[in-house]
Amino acid sequence: MNQATITDQEFALFQRLIYKIAGINLADSKKVLLVGRLQKRLRERQLDSFGDYYRLLDSGRHPDELQTMVDLLTTNETYFFREPRHFDFLRDEVLATRRPGERFRIWSAASSSGEEAYSMAMVIAESLPHASWEVFASDISTRVLAAAREGRYPRNRNEGIPAACMRKYCLQESGAGSDSLLIAPVIRQKVRFAQVNLTQSISPGIGSFDVIFLRNVLIYFDSETKRKVVANLLPRLLPGGYLVVGHSESLNGISDRLSAVRPTIYRKPE
Repeated sequence: MNQATITDQEFALFQRLIYKIAGINLADSKKVLLVGRLQKRLRERQLDSFGDYYRLLDSGRHPDELQTMVDLLTTNETYFFREPRHFDFLRDEVLATRRPGERFRIWSAASSSGEEAYSMAMVIAESLPHASWEVFASDISTRVLAAAREGRYPRNRNEGIPAACMRKYCLQESGAGSDSLLIAPVIRQKVRFAQVNLTQSISPGIGSFDVIFLRNVLIYFDSETKRKVVANLLPRLLPGGYLVVGHSESLNGISDRLSAVRPTIYRKPE
């Protein structure tokens, strides 16, 4: 099968579909990216055009294929201890003030392949060695969540992990063609991963949190969707809890129910 091309009209259909499902604004400049990432799906489904593929997705009869499309079109760039000042704040301003015996829960709301969640867990393990705590981590992509649960990363992805945490919480796998870093079970068992679509109503069943990291995901949403996402998260944030966004993001004009503690860090009133 020759490589299919996509018309402007077909691309517009996919733009509307990914916005409807995930709230993501796929810019016109992403047309080449979409073709590159979905071309293989056309071949595997033996379809001749992107129009045929869209009709298959829109039929409602192939939810697994719809999830595959979301997995392929969502961006998942992340690394350990990304934007380290947020982890400094977590350690020095939040965890350092916890009373002994208090349970602590934190949510990595756009966890991608898990590096953020495991970074959080290492910080908490160091700061609260005798307390009860949990990291809840979510993403819309089932593909990256599967990788996150495994907790195995290329060795060259360990930049940013403090040396002490590397020694205590990371296992080195080598031999038999493997050169990987494996997050130790003592950390993995404290992190729970689940699929959550932040643009939809969020189940109270996930519980409440002292801190929510919502970093580097709002940039993919328009203002209306940003407001919806933050409004969906706020009921899950405990009074006095912190919401943290990425260094290129802001909640100005998005929510008036949080007060700015410092740039990118907001607090819910007690």
